[in-house]
Amino acid sequence: MIKKELLSIVAVLVFTSVNTAYSQSPISGFMQGKGKGNVSISYSSEKYDAVYLVPEEVDGVPIFNEVQVSSASLYATYGITDQLDVVFSLPYITAKGSASQEVLNNLNYENKRKGVQDMTVFVKYNPFYFDYGSSSLRLIGALGLKTPLGNYDVDEGLQSIIAIGNRSTTLSAIGLAMFKMNSGFFASGQFGGNLASKEVPNSYTSELKLGYAVTKFYGDAYLANQTSTSGVDILGQGFQGFFPATKVNYTKIGLNLYAPIYQDFGLATGASTLIAGRNIGKATGFYGALVYKF
Repeated sequence: MIKKELLSIVAVLVFTSVNTAYSQSPISGFMQGKGKGNVSISYSSEKYDAVYLVPEEVDGVPIFNEVQVSSASLYATYGITDQLDVVFSLPYITAKGSASQEVLNNLNYENKRKGVQDMTVFVKYNPFYFDYGSSSLRLIGALGLKTPLGNYDVDEGLQSIIAIGNRSTTLSAIGLAMFKMNSGFFASGQFGGNLASKEVPNSYTSELKLGYAVTKFYGDAYLANQTSTSGVDILGQGFQGFFPATKVNYTKIGLNLYAPIYQDFGLATGASTLIAGRNIGKATGFYGALVYKF
């Protein structure tokens, strides 16, 4: 059996990856347990010098040539009961472009935008758990709210290519199923819908994950997808220079690793890359996190 102490840690891995507009799902198939939880501080960085536009991929980011997005994030999760968890996340984002000084002077633009981005809170409920002896099946539902906390701008024309968010309040609903074997192997799948405010398109997301969790090690590999239900294409019909209104689709692959280091502390790391998309940078990212379990 996987020890309960490890199970109360591994859920933290999900949100300590690159915490930008296309980070992976905040919901995993592991529950904390009543009175137990985790706090983590993470740093992530991703970079792209190509953009998925319509109808084809374009080399070089307009104006800025290359964009690097870094994030320092606080993440916490706590078990209110054995079946009910609350999840919290708050990132500080720095986005840097590589535009020449001449271009910046001509357009009166800057190569950097930074600040506190969006606070995210999820409530996760596990009403059904089926034990088959050497394996188990867990069914989970979650509701979440993401809302801007920082005073960042999104309506600066092409300067907003490096905006740190979309200033939308989003309500999310996610359903998840996880099959786990006592040997440590597990598989999970989830599907969710996102209802966004203002001109930001609604979307739905999905994620498939395969992993292995034992006392001294956790690892998983995942495939994540987002599809917008509306929106315009950058430089396409109806586009008026307001980037939050664009249709953002992507397919992403990644991995997460975790190991305890001393008593209640552990280290997490991971990487991800986009393999397909629409109106989004072709980014590859990495992260590291210090995790404290209580």
